[in-house]
Formats: sequence, structure tokens, C-alpha cells
Amino acid sequence: MRLWLSHRSEVPIREQLATQIVLSILSSELKPGARLPSTRELARRFRIHANTVSAAYRDLEQAGWLELRRGSGVYIRKRSDAAPLPPELALDHLISALFRSARELRLPLSTVRTRLKHWIDVQPPDHFLLIEPDPELSKIVVAEIRSGVTFPVRTSDLSACQSPETLQGSIPVVLPSKVDTVRAKVPAGTDIIPLRLRSVTDSLVSWMPARQDVLVAIASPWPDFLKRAQTMLIATGFHPDSLVFTNTREEGWQKRLSRVAGVVCDSLTATRLPKSCRAIPFPLLAESSLVELREYEDFIRKPLP
Repeated sequence: MRLWLSHRSEVPIREQLATQIVLSILSSELKPGARLPSTRELARRFRIHANTVSAAYRDLEQAGWLELRRGSGVYIRKRSDAAPLPPELALDHLISALFRSARELRLPLSTVRTRLKHWIDVQPPDHFLLIEPDPELSKIVVAEIRSGVTFPVRTSDLSACQSPETLQGSIPVVLPSKVDTVRAKVPAGTDIIPLRLRSVTDSLVSWMPARQDVLVAIASPWPDFLKRAQTMLIATGFHPDSLVFTNTREEGWQKRLSRVAGVVCDSLTATRLPKSCRAIPFPLLAESSLVELREYEDFIRKPLP
């Protein structure tokens, strides 16, 4: 087992020793059942106090990494593969994998430290940034994201991909059809969250089977919504003559809805309908996608233990 202990570091020797043993276990350099050097041996090798080594060993025993056998020595404890690692240990596993990958790339430890410090010092993101070139679609998606998160939500076209000022402090989110385009344009290593779309069938359940004796309006400022909704409604049994198309960018669009039984619309248009209209909103984003965004917020906001 190779160890590096710095007497000049701000990190206590006890913590340096314990951390390196854990990383050696996670990287398989130390196998389950392996015997560790004695307290006196390590103390003599690194010119540190034996009590420091003993304290590090006790910390690791309490954490479940080591087994102290009286009169025999200190051994790596065998762990059940079925038992999940606690979050902190799972994180240690990832850190160990990072150092192992760095060694395989022949990167010096100084480079790893520099890059880690860079990412740790970067300002935590504080808003979502929807990258979407279609302005009407962008308005709808932003409205849906805002309904499910507490972070501010901003939007930009593809020019944001090459604008460090726009990307700084943001959590970029992208619709499925734009993921490859955006990934190819943003700086390498930029974290992008692909959004997931909602099943149209789920939105139509309450209106199935299709009725032939009522007028149904399709309303949206987004032309593609009007086309897609028409396709889906006709495919599920609605007669083309029973559908009334309404572009909400046109003046007086609300007056055309006076005789319809319901209005199939996007989430943003649903908030602008007359109170007398029955809205049948087609949310674009899947609920699972909003859950993911909220979990991202929690990840950023959660304080250190």
C-alpha cells in the first residue's frame, strides 16, 4: 500500500491517512481480508505519532471499512455486494474512480487538484436556461418549467451555446430534438439536462372514446402544436369537421370559442382561456422531467452536513 502524507497540509494527518486507505479499498488496491501495517510500523515509516494512526484505524472501523482483530492486527473488512453503499461512501467510490482514470491518462496529481479546485470554486448555478430557437415553443416550455420549479427560468436561442456570459451560472435544459445540436455547440464538459416529453395519450384519456356530436377547438400560438394536435385527434377518432383551429396570436381569437365543448391547448394558452371554456391542456413536458429539475435544485441547495 502506497501512502502520501503531508506534514504541511491543512488537512490533519489522521484524515489524510483514513481517506487514502478508503480510496485504496475502493480502487481495489487493497483487497477484502488484506492485513494493514501495524500502528507502530506506519508511525515509524511516516514519522507520525502512533496515536494518530490508531485514531484513523478506529474511524475506519466505525465506518465499516476495517476490522480490528485483537492480537492479530487490522484487516480490510469484507463487504456484501448486495449491500448498497451509504451516499458518502458511494461518493468516495466516484472519487476513487476519478483518480484511477487520471492515472490511466498519465495526469499528475497536481493537475487533478487544479481542475477539482476550478470546478469547486465555480459559482453554483442559480437558474435554468432553456436553449430553444423557436420563440413560441420556448414560451410554452418556460411556462411549464416555471410551474414546477422555484429557480428562475430564462430562455435563449442557439446563440447561448457559444456565449460564456449567457451560460455562466445556468443549468441548460434542452428539448429532445435539439440535444445533439446543442451538445455539438456548447463547450466540452457543459452539463445539459435533456427534457422528456409527455405522452399525448395521457392527455386524451378523459375524452376517449371520441365524441362525434361536439365541436372541439385547438388553440395555441405555436403552429406545430396546432398541426400535431390535429393529427392526434383525428387519429383517435375525432371528425375533421368537428375541430376548430385557433391561432392565439391573432386578435379576437377568444371570441371563436363560444360554441365549443372544449379547447385542446398548450399549458400557456390554458391560462388565457375565457372562464366559460373547458380547457384540455396538452402539457409538453413529462412530470418525470419536472421531478428531475426539482431534484437538481435540491442538489444545489442542500447544505453541507
